[in-house]
Amino acid sequence: MSAKNRRPVWPWLVIGMVSLSCVCAPGQDATSVSSADTVLLHAKIYTVNEQQPWAEALAIRGGMILAVGREADIAKYRGPNTKVIDAKQRLVLPGFTDCHIHFLDGSLSLLQVNLDRARTVGDIQQQVKAYASAHPGLLWVLGRGWQYTVFGGSGLPNKSILDEVIPDRPVYLESFDGHTWWANSKALKLAGITRESQDPPGGQFVRDPASGEPTGTVKEDAADAVVRRAVPQPSDEQNLEALRRGMHEANAVGLVGAISPGGVSVAGGDFTALDLYNELRHQGQLTLRLYIASRLEPPLASQEQIEKIIGARRRYHDEWIAAGAAKFFLDGVIESHTAAMLAPYSNDPERSGNLLWEPEKYKQAVAELDRRGIQIYTHAIGDKAVRLALDAYEEAHTKNRTRDARPRIEHIENISSSDIPRFGSLGVIASFQPLHAYPDDDVVKVWAPSIGAERAQRGWPWRSIEKTGGVLAFGSDWPIVTLNPWPGIQNALTRQTTEGEPPGGWLPAERISLADAIRAYTLGAAFAARREQTTGSLEPGKFADLIVLAQDLFMIEPTVIGKTEVLLTMVGGNVVYESTQWREKSKAPEEK
Repeated sequence: MSAKNRRPVWPWLVIGMVSLSCVCAPGQDATSVSSADTVLLHAKIYTVNEQQPWAEALAIRGGMILAVGREADIAKYRGPNTKVIDAKQRLVLPGFTDCHIHFLDGSLSLLQVNLDRARTVGDIQQQVKAYASAHPGLLWVLGRGWQYTVFGGSGLPNKSILDEVIPDRPVYLESFDGHTWWANSKALKLAGITRESQDPPGGQFVRDPASGEPTGTVKEDAADAVVRRAVPQPSDEQNLEALRRGMHEANAVGLVGAISPGGVSVAGGDFTALDLYNELRHQGQLTLRLYIASRLEPPLASQEQIEKIIGARRRYHDEWIAAGAAKFFLDGVIESHTAAMLAPYSNDPERSGNLLWEPEKYKQAVAELDRRGIQIYTHAIGDKAVRLALDAYEEAHTKNRTRDARPRIEHIENISSSDIPRFGSLGVIASFQPLHAYPDDDVVKVWAPSIGAERAQRGWPWRSIEKTGGVLAFGSDWPIVTLNPWPGIQNALTRQTTEGEPPGGWLPAERISLADAIRAYTLGAAFAARREQTTGSLEPGKFADLIVLAQDLFMIEPTVIGKTEVLLTMVGGNVVYESTQWREKSKAPEEK
């Protein structure tokens, strides 16, 4: 069914439906109002507020929404100094929050070689060589985005491919999923990796079976244990410049918030950048609301780690920057057979993946964090890891009797059918990244054959979790995929490639509605960050975080949602992004 046929009926056309009469902020007397700073008129506002789902206009003062309703009602808020924004009948939504994004890593990747579109070994060699030539002053050539499918049956690269084009400078490239790295011979030498090097806990230096020499492929925590120690770290000023660029990219696609689940690397990612984000706030340059977790490392959660999280929570706990959540990595990824599965891999029966935490120590750590009121995120991709996370959350609640803990599980790529309803019954937030289920060659030819047809039927079970009471929160996992949410929204509705494959969608029963997909990026995201009282929907008393779109998502086919353009993004009543098209059309005649 097309999105057009699913479109909600406009309330003002049906007697007896929700009224568009003005809803005012608590304590606001609609009969004697003071002027708004800004009013937005002539709009099709989808509020994500069940009590008033649609509106024509809204008023803003002090960065907060004063009133939402009909244009005639909002007119009373216009004063001589009120700024008027004419939405020109465009669709207006609450601004989106990306619920799983590695923002510093993604921002830095904007300055590195990008291999997202490389489809052959030759493509990679050409792009890496061109980037190195264009940046002769860089000591290391860094980048990311290569796909396992480029390298045939093994799915793994070799240092010789990079040595052919860059023999004299270290090259270090991250895979598209952030779980495997690729080094040339120079990088291995500088990092001190030889055939005698021991694999660190939770990681592996892939070796040639004949010679024992490292091939250049580095898996999981081995990247942090040795390789990254040799890579020069960016300066604070380089990080700040990257973050400014990243925020511009985020605002341009409609993001007003970002939830960082802790770095893929033990270096800490966004948690280590809290003071940098605060500096941007003091400079008036912070245009995203942030909620940031810290990664905990096995074998146990030390008091030092826990106190660091509590200290960050004490310092950062407002509506712009909040810290104090903890992140566990329980397993790896299915493509490299490092995700923890209840049964062996279908195409590798000798392996079933590995848990990165010993189960009892993980449960103990979860219980202790839960007792201290620390929100918990767990990376769990395989069905064994997902079950362990659910078990740990259930045991922590039974032991501590905590209320409203809102634990999260990240990714949930495969799950046992008996565990699906536990998200709703246990109050566990299902944090998905809808583009991870994009049915390209990686999913259809690598991911699915790894676990077999029966288990693959429960791949990324959005709808199944939602209909059994689970809360969905959507994100991107940038820089693993684009931070642009619109292709993700499209995939949530279609589960098809942009070419329309497969017909009818891959696992179509797990598709969700447009309204539910929007909710997962707005009110669901706000709930995941404990901010649903102030963000996530357009209603009085909440922050004026909104976006104006170039097309009405409710009037178009789902297959073109991915091309959606954002015309204007507002955070706290301030415009943080305007497209060229919007600026041109907004100019007064004498300005043109």
